[in-house]
Amino acid sequence: MNDQPQLHNSIVAMVSLASGIASNHPAMGQCQLERLRGYGVPEHQIDAVIEIARHIRDEAAEKLDHAFDEKAGVAIAPVSDEGESCGCTPTPSGQSCC
Repeated sequence: MNDQPQLHNSIVAMVSLASGIASNHPAMGQCQLERLRGYGVPEHQIDAVIEIARHIRDEAAEKLDHAFDEKAGVAIAPVSDEGESCGCTPTPSGQSCC
């Protein structure tokens, strides 16, 4: 039996929404959006989760493309290594993803 408290349903929905977006899941977190709104999570917090998840997804794709291009010998533009210590850079609006 687990004596640890469970995560609040809104946190689970945020994690699910973010991971669905970051992984390009076909459902795109639509049901989590409705759950979050139903739990009373403010729209600006939902927007921040979406922005961070998209940023992580896009950054991962950029780094994968860069690594592939290096192996393939394709001429490549340098990828910023800013934020490399934690694995991510801030989103365009300045949200931290670390």
